[in-house]
Amino acid sequence: MLSFKVTTVGSSAGIILTKEAMARLGVEKGDTLYMTEAPDGSYRLTPYDPEFERQMAHADKVMHDDREVLRALAK
Repeated sequence: MLSFKVTTVGSSAGIILTKEAMARLGVEKGDTLYMTEAPDGSYRLTPYDPEFERQMAHADKVMHDDREVLRALAK
């Protein structure tokens, strides 16, 4: 388990990620992280945008349900 301390960053607060934490998350300096709430009330820190994931799930459904229309439009 990794732990982090909250520190002052300008007039805000932030956490410092170690090299190990950045490697585990697959992020680099300047990347955006998202904090999402899990059903059990805990929180998850992830580099994946949950809104983008929701949009892609919707796109998959449209592509599956309307594949004949999309095939016709592709011609």
